[in-house]
Amino acid sequence: MHMSDALISPSVAAVAGVVAVSLIAVAIQNCTAKASTLNPARREYLFPLMGVLGAFIFAAQMINFTIPGTGSSGHIVGGILLAAILGPWPAFLTLSSVLIIQALIFADGGILALGCNIINMAAMSCLVAYPIFFRTLVCPNASAARISAASIIASVIALMLGAAALSAETALSGVAALPMRQFLVYMVVIHLVIGFGEGIATAAVLAIVRHYRPDILFENNLGTTRPTVARRTARVISLFAIAALIIGASFSWVASSKPDGLEWSIEKVADNTTLANPDTHYHRIAAQMQEQTALMPDYDTSLAGILGSGAIILGVFVIAYIFRYQPRR
Repeated sequence: MHMSDALISPSVAAVAGVVAVSLIAVAIQNCTAKASTLNPARREYLFPLMGVLGAFIFAAQMINFTIPGTGSSGHIVGGILLAAILGPWPAFLTLSSVLIIQALIFADGGILALGCNIINMAAMSCLVAYPIFFRTLVCPNASAARISAASIIASVIALMLGAAALSAETALSGVAALPMRQFLVYMVVIHLVIGFGEGIATAAVLAIVRHYRPDILFENNLGTTRPTVARRTARVISLFAIAALIIGASFSWVASSKPDGLEWSIEKVADNTTLANPDTHYHRIAAQMQEQTALMPDYDTSLAGILGSGAIILGVFVIAYIFRYQPRR
């Protein structure tokens, strides 16, 4: 669902960028406030866990799975999973970091469209679908079946909201010659199916974490009274980091080569999976900037997954250093 600059006008990009930056600023404030409420053992591991989970989601997003009978493929967004473990605002900040690195280093999503992508994927999943649907459905000590159902419902709604938002942004921009009603229908339908797959994956990961290491869950509705054990928590963080590196290194062997949901929807209404960027001054600047920053465009080697995962871990650790907890007076 990574939106390209070919779909967006500079004015819509500017508005979305302001909204995205504002949300990121709120997320940073919320994360520091959240850290101040945690006991020292849990506080120590919040930002490292954000880093390795961001790397894990980055690697998982590289694995496109085939949607049977459609000719399309999809990948997880990861917002519901992140929010269920970290809470909505830390999850939003983590997923936004992933999207920024994807756009700058891997040219996955446009520079102008970055604000839209943060809204469509990070905000819609972490700040809308998670608190409204997942939290509402999952009460303290909820059963595994209830958590699984909530994971699927919230994931489906998150992706459908993101697909609808992307379609609306494209329509408001008016730079892509697409029949918008048909485009909206294709986008929502295919992402409903992709969301179901993401929901199953989310439920599976949460079931494993909740069974074996519930003390790393920072959300109260999935939490536990078991105290955090520093050595064990560090081990879990290491396992997530290793999993991210393994997934990132192996993506080229297991990922589907079929067009993703957005490309498939464009192909259905325009007979082409890609569109040319409008010839505007801002689009040219954005394209030139991305050419300079994109060291590994389109994840052209397995090394991209390893380096990308490492970059995200490093990036969140830098955030942790800058905004680390300071005692309130």
